Amino acid sequence: MTAPAVGSAVRERRAVPDAAGVMVLGACAVWSLLSAYGREARPEGVLLAVLAVAAGYACGRICGSLLPVAAAAAVALAALGLALAFPEGIPGTTATPALGHTGADAALAALAAGAACCAASAAGRPALRLSLRLLALGIAGTAAVLGSAAGCAAALGVLLCSLAASRMRYRLVGLAGLALAAGLTAGLSWAVAEDALPDGLSVSLEGQLTRNRVQLWEDAVELAKDHPVLGAGPDRFGVLSPTAAQQSPESDGTPHSAALQQAAEQGIVGVALLGASFGWVLYGLWRSPRSTPVVLTAGAALTALAVLASVGNALSFTPVTAGAGLLAGLATARPLREEVLETVPGGFGSDARIPHF
Repeated sequence: MTAPAVGSAVRERRAVPDAAGVMVLGACAVWSLLSAYGREARPEGVLLAVLAVAAGYACGRICGSLLPVAAAAAVALAALGLALAFPEGIPGTTATPALGHTGADAALAALAAGAACCAASAAGRPALRLSLRLLALGIAGTAAVLGSAAGCAAALGVLLCSLAASRMRYRLVGLAGLALAAGLTAGLSWAVAEDALPDGLSVSLEGQLTRNRVQLWEDAVELAKDHPVLGAGPDRFGVLSPTAAQQSPESDGTPHSAALQQAAEQGIVGVALLGASFGWVLYGLWRSPRSTPVVLTAGAALTALAVLASVGNALSFTPVTAGAGLLAGLATARPLREEVLETVPGGFGSDARIPHF
């Protein structure tokens, strides 16, 4: 097969994740409108989240193609600057004594550490790699100083995963493990809400999650059972949940679990679309032309976000959803210099960058 034919086949294969992303994000937007039809529902929040992810992803693809290392480092520094500029929480976040600190700050810490580690994995000079990993460590320390233990743990977890990813050859195994971790966390939140766990484990988890949060999850499950297909309608949980109605006026009116919120407000189809969105990101990373360490590092950061979203309200904030799309775009972008190698007649330098399946 000639070099141009090989390059064309590779480009067609890489176009599949983009087409899948368009369909998944489009379906999320359309379904939110359908589930809101004929009700006093507000799908604007879902539409804004979809727009933020799409815009962040497009920006990440562009910047990652032009400046793969510098763009990722800039994202990490921007997220760190946002955390330092708003030590009491990013604008729009809500934290109540009954629910603890919001997950938005922890999610930003995980994404910032992921961006720094992606830049480190892509950097050519050892000194630069070390500096960028120290930046990720500094992000974890900053999260701890600002009082976000979850953010510190998430950032450190991403850093450790990045170090381990540098020794992994097959990305599919790593991505499958990350998908399993996210799925187990979402399933665990549902099991807690259904009181399906052993008594000892259930009591222990309830102590960590707070009773108020568990009651919100229970309300979400009940709403999902009452409206299994269409759900109760976007942004209606705060009105229909007895527990949310008893909270202070400053509460955000969400069950603090993305999967349970989708189930309550948009039914089983909404849950399936949420899972499909995460699956699309992992599929895009699998097919990414970037190196395996970069791919797995980004996957670890996005999985940390998925875990935080399963037990918090992280996805309710535009900076988080936009940051997730931006990191996914950076990790799936095709640097321009690789394109030159692919089009050299008889040259197979690009084979070194073809993903290991």
